[in-house]
Formats: sequence, C-alpha cells, structure tokens
Amino acid sequence: MPRRRKTEHKAPVPKAHGVIEGAGKVVEQPIVSTLETNYMPYAMSVIMSRAIPEIDGFKPSHRKLLFTMYKMGLLTGAKTKSANIVGQTMRLNPHGDAAIYDTMVRLSRGYEALLHPYIDSKGNFGKFYSRDMAWAASRYTEAKLDPICNELFRDIDKDTVDFVDNYDNTMKEPTLLPATFPSVLVNANTGIAVGMASSVCSFNLREVCETAAARILHPKHDLLSTLQAPDFPGGGQILYDREQMEKIYRTGRGGIRVRSRYSYDASANCIDITQIPPSTTVEVIVEKVIDLVKQGKVREISDIRDETGLAGLKITIDLKRGADPDKLMAKLFRLTTLEDTFSCNFNILVNGVPRVMGVGDILNEWTKFRMSCVRRRTMFDLQKKMDKLHLLKGLETILLDLDKAIAIIRGTAEETEVVPNLMTGFGIDEVQAEYVAEIKLRHLNREYILKRTEETAQLQHDIAELNAVLDDPGKIKKIIVRELKEVASKYGQPRRSILLYEDELADVEEKLDEVPDYPVNLFFTKDGYFKKITPQSLRMSNEQKLKEGDQVTQHIESTNSSELLFFTDKCRVYKARVSDFEDTKASVLGDFVPAKLQMEEGENILQMIVTKDYNGYVLFCFENGKAAKIALSSYQTKTNRKRLMNAYNDKSPVISILNFGADCEVLFTATNGRRLLVHTQKIAAKSTRSTQGIQVMTLRRHALLKSAKLYEEGDVEKPERCRKSSIPAIGALPTVQEMEGEQLKLKE
Repeated sequence: MPRRRKTEHKAPVPKAHGVIEGAGKVVEQPIVSTLETNYMPYAMSVIMSRAIPEIDGFKPSHRKLLFTMYKMGLLTGAKTKSANIVGQTMRLNPHGDAAIYDTMVRLSRGYEALLHPYIDSKGNFGKFYSRDMAWAASRYTEAKLDPICNELFRDIDKDTVDFVDNYDNTMKEPTLLPATFPSVLVNANTGIAVGMASSVCSFNLREVCETAAARILHPKHDLLSTLQAPDFPGGGQILYDREQMEKIYRTGRGGIRVRSRYSYDASANCIDITQIPPSTTVEVIVEKVIDLVKQGKVREISDIRDETGLAGLKITIDLKRGADPDKLMAKLFRLTTLEDTFSCNFNILVNGVPRVMGVGDILNEWTKFRMSCVRRRTMFDLQKKMDKLHLLKGLETILLDLDKAIAIIRGTAEETEVVPNLMTGFGIDEVQAEYVAEIKLRHLNREYILKRTEETAQLQHDIAELNAVLDDPGKIKKIIVRELKEVASKYGQPRRSILLYEDELADVEEKLDEVPDYPVNLFFTKDGYFKKITPQSLRMSNEQKLKEGDQVTQHIESTNSSELLFFTDKCRVYKARVSDFEDTKASVLGDFVPAKLQMEEGENILQMIVTKDYNGYVLFCFENGKAAKIALSSYQTKTNRKRLMNAYNDKSPVISILNFGADCEVLFTATNGRRLLVHTQKIAAKSTRSTQGIQVMTLRRHALLKSAKLYEEGDVEKPERCRKSSIPAIGALPTVQEMEGEQLKLKE
C-alpha cells in the first residue's frame, strides 16, 4: 500500500487578493487511479490515433494529409508548393508543420520508401536508404497526388465511408479511405505505440490483388501459390524459407532475411552494391565495414566509398589484389547488415481494436471493409436513381394532360400558389410539383417528352440491377474482384526483390581450411553449458567446474573444424561450429548454449551431436514405442542457417536421440521392465525429418518406453533373450540376477 502523507488541520486563513483556494494542499490519490485517469487515455490515444495503421493501410496522419491534397484538387492539375499543402493540412492535423512535412516526405516518390508512392514529388525529398541525406525545406519542393490515389478516393463522395468533425468542428474528414485494393499490404508501414508496435512489410501490388481476388472466390485458396513472399521497394534478395513464410502468413509475426545485391567489376577490381535490405542504411554499412577493417577481421578491402547519386544507391568496395569477391561478400553478409532480418508484426486496427493478424486474416478483414464500401456506394446510387425516377413519374403525370397544367399555372394569381395548385390538380407531392414548375417552356415538346419517357425505363432497369446487387453478396464480391483486376492491370509492376531458394544459393562460405584445425575435447552439461578444451589444457587440470546440481552428460573428442547440432524439446535443431566457441579451461563454467544461439525462453537442449561430414544416422526414440531413423545429412544445408524447424516428429514425447555411423544394436527399456535389443538395420531410414517412424517395441497397457541407448557388451546378462527376429516385439523381462537389489522381498 502507498504511504499516506499526514496533513495538519489548521485554522482557516482569510483569503488574500489573487490567492487560489486549495493551492499547495496535498491530496491523496492511489497510483492505480492516477494511471487510469492520466496514463491510459494517453496510451489509447497513441494506439488509436497515431501509431497503428488501420485496415485501409493508413495512419491518421497519412489519411489527413492525402485527404487535404484531394480536396485541394491535386489529384489532377499541376503541382503546388509543399509548404502550401502543409499549411492546408494543419486544418485537420494540429501536430505542426515539421511533423506534417515529415509524413509527406515518407509518402513521396522521391523518398523511395514505398513500392507505390502516393505523392508525386519534385525536388529533393531525401532517400530512405540514407541516414544523412536530408530533404529540402517545404518552401523549395512541390507535390501533387500520384495517379494511384484515384483508387484510394474512388466514390468517396458517395457515402462509402463515415466522416467525422475535425478537431475544431469546422470541417469533415473521413475515418477511412475506400481503397479499391488492399493498400495495407502493398506499402510498408511501421509504428511504435504504447505497449505495442506494428511492422507491416510491403507486397507486390499485382500479386496482392490476384491473391485477394482468389481468396474472395475461393476462401481456402493457398496464399503462397500466388503471394510467394514480400516485395521490398529497395529490391534486395529474399532468402526464402517456406516454413518461416507460412508462419508469418499464419500468425503475422516472424523474420524475413534479406541480403544486398552486388556485382563485380573485374576491370576495376571492385564490388558495386546497388541494393540493400530495408532495415539498414548506406552509412551504417560503410561504418561497419571500416570498423571491421580496422579490427583486422577483414583484410581483402583497400577502400570503400559511398557513390550514391542521381543514378541511385551505390556502395563501391575496392579489393586488394588476389581477393575473392564472392568469398568476401559471404563474410560481409555474416558480419554486417548487408544481410539483415526484417521483423514482421502485422498489428492493425480493425473497428478500433488492435489485432495481430496473418495475411489471410488481413485479406478477410479488408474484404469485409470493401464489401461495406461497395454496398454503401450501391445504396447511394440507388437512392439517387429512385429520387430521379420519382421526379420523372411526376413529370409523366403532368405530361398526360399538359393543357391542364398550363391552365392551372396561368390561372394562379400568386407565384407561391403554383406548386400547391399543381399538387392539388394532379395528385403529386411537393418535390414533383417543384420539379415540374421549374421546367422551361422550350422543353414542352415531343422530343423532350420522348427522352424523359426513355430515361424512366432506363432508371427502372438500373434500380432493379442495384437492388439485385444489394440482395446478393456474391454480386458484390464479383464487383470487388473486377476492380482488383483493373487495379492490377493498370498499376501492377514487376517484382523488385528476387527470391533465393536454399538449393539455388550461390554462397561461397569461408573455407574450412581457414579455420585452425586441432584436436579438442567437447563437454556438454545437463543445464546447457558447453566447453571446448584442448588436450594440453585438459592434462593440466581435468576437474570440471559446474553449477550446483549440474553434471556433464556428453564428453566427445573431436576437432575445431567440426559442426554441432543441438536438438531441443521444441522439435528444433540449432547449428553451430566448434570454432564459434572460444577455447576455455576446465575451471570455468563455459558458454551457455541457449543464450549464445538465441533460443526461445524455456527451450531445453536434449542432445548434442558432433559431425564433420554429416555421415551416419540419427535415431529418435519416442515414448509410444516408435523410432524414426533419419540420415544425418537431412540436417545439412548449403546456407549458413542457424536453426531448422520440424527437426523431428512431435506426436509423442521423444525419450532418446541417438547418433551412430554404422548400423548397430539399440537397447530399448519400457516402464514395465521389459527390454528389447533391436539392430538398426531393421529400421528403414526415412528422408522426411518429421516422420513418425515405425513401431519398434510393443507396449502393454499403461506401459511406456522409458529409455533407449546404444548397446554395449554387459548391459544385459543374457542378450539373446532380448533379441527378436522381427519388430515390433514385446521384449523380455529381466532375469532375477539382473533385478537383484531392485526387487522387494516379503517378510517371513
């Protein structure tokens, strides 16, 4: 409980002139109440009205700016000074001219941050890939809306979206823009709110429209078949991981690895980098490379320059004589942000509620929003046509007896009585009578009458079609699909980011012979600590220092050039090299592997496997008595991937993970004491890592597989009893001698 401050009660003091009553008085207020009344409204305002994009793809600041430009007539016509646009936008956005102009810059074509810019700019608007390239002041630049904005504002004047008052109630602004395509996925959007953030990557417009249309017509459409991966405005190469992409499409969270594109100029012996990941800048890359050269970690570079100019981004790296450009770039990809990860967090406001959604859910919500826009547009058109038909019906009544109408008008003494007299004489309402009374005398001819009659028939036909659209959601969906195809055809562009598949990667990793190779002893403990100790150091002291309660579970003699595979209880395998770990001594705890390999919280390592050539097999033994034999080569990758998903099957808990080269015998033990010796030749190797395997041990009721180990002479007194000619088999109970000391004796 918060400490309460004691207040003294004093006699009332007479009020002096200009003194505020109660000033300086301490008022007790619980911290919870302070948070609710002060902090929560601020947090909600940032989430709802500033940092998180909505289903139309825009934050409020974007929407206010674009709508202001639309009302200024900048969708057509010439460009105007940016300062003029900023000033007009302040009628909707009171955050100040600097904030408004920053927003305008990021939406412009000159800044190059969007696949499809919304603002056609003229002048220096800076570049998104440069930290130090400042944009010119708003008085020097000009802008107008890009033609694609026609799709954002189409039918906005037909009640397709709601309008609300601006901050001083002097004008109206839309709550959303009726975009005819899923702009929320087409252009990247990032924002940091209070307690949450949003990071939406961009996708190719043509692919998004095709996918949205296919999903509308076929709700179970496979997204990856038409929307393979994001498409970044700066291009680059996406290292395609289907499992990771499926996770992002399903959950809205995950990381996408993007690497730069480069070319080698043999005549100048230099590398030209022309595309970089969206999460870094030219200056960050150049500074990091210079730092690596100073530290001596990169020796092949003689000079590096930022040659970005009117032709676009360009970083030039001069090489020393004899340097291998591909090998150097492979090293720089690993050590700098020339290869970086774009973190996805598809957090979007839907009906005022922030939701983290996958791509499929986003398209579903956008479809609902767009169906609402089309339905409201149809109702608006229907009402207009019904109003006009109502007027023409009144005109038709008058035209049946035109002479009577003229007589009524001529016989009316006062002008104000013309409309009431027509209403009385023909039985029409005031709106119809007013329309008839305004018809010019020159229009009372046969041609005019015939045209109005034809127009009435056309209106009746149009009204019937509009009613049919409102009554059938399928027709509304067809309209949306047609508009999506039109947008894709008119504004679609080729992909900028190319996809690199695992089997197509041309990485040239550092040669293993560059890594010093020498014998080492590898120790791995139950709690996840790893030590690499040379034989000389081990001879000096072999007493291992461990945490309290920890113990060494694996001691393997290997070499410094070997590779390590750490299998975890989350069906994953993390890969590392022995050379990634520093040589240490027995007197230190060693490296904590889960932290070094950035494993998830609560993820535990079950087994460490050491290999140089990925020969041999891994045997996964499950609690249900099944075993899966998988070639170790299944875990070998051409890229320097650190983590593989679906390392083994998760249908039943894994009891043991065994690694062996040549086929051998394995001893299976069940909870009921039965043992079974199985030769691994009887277990067929599988090519799929996530296979359930085959049943090896038949388990009695309530029995489970307790352990499995590579058989060694002496593990079983009479091994022939435990060997069976075929599997699955039930195994044999241990002999009395084997159970001696474990069996309870009855009292005499």
